[in-house]
Amino acid sequence: MRRYVLSVLVQNTSGVLSKVTGLFSRRGYNIRSLSVGETHDPKVSRITIEMVGDESVLEQIQKQLDKLVDVITIKGLRSSSSVYKELILVKVKAPDKKRANIIELCDIFRTKIVDIGKETMIIELSGSPEKNKALMDLLAEYGIIEVARTGITALQRGESSLHDA
Repeated sequence: MRRYVLSVLVQNTSGVLSKVTGLFSRRGYNIRSLSVGETHDPKVSRITIEMVGDESVLEQIQKQLDKLVDVITIKGLRSSSSVYKELILVKVKAPDKKRANIIELCDIFRTKIVDIGKETMIIELSGSPEKNKALMDLLAEYGIIEVARTGITALQRGESSLHDA
């Protein structure tokens, strides 16, 4: 089983996300992460889907997605030729005696502290999934209270774009 990231351009219409995710659930495939947003053209949205499977699962999903009327184009994005990013907000326990250590970690990982309470901090992590996981593992030692994640968003490196697919 391997991780795949699909970038899908779709018509920005009501119900299109439901059709795309329904295709996965009807076949019993899990979506590991999902990120959706309007592109520079308000009539078009980009859906970034992270999934785990094998080549045959990927091929079947791509063929089924291609049959959907609202799908404009689909492209599999490899990590070696793409930029993957995700945003995480994480609330950690931060008593006075441990704050300096947490702040130092945030500086090393170039993250932002977006809120400080009497006993907690909310930290904004924005980076590759691997970088974010490394910091999350370190923050776990202080006590993670709550996490919100956006899911992966990705673009292909270089001159080519999804419009070229």
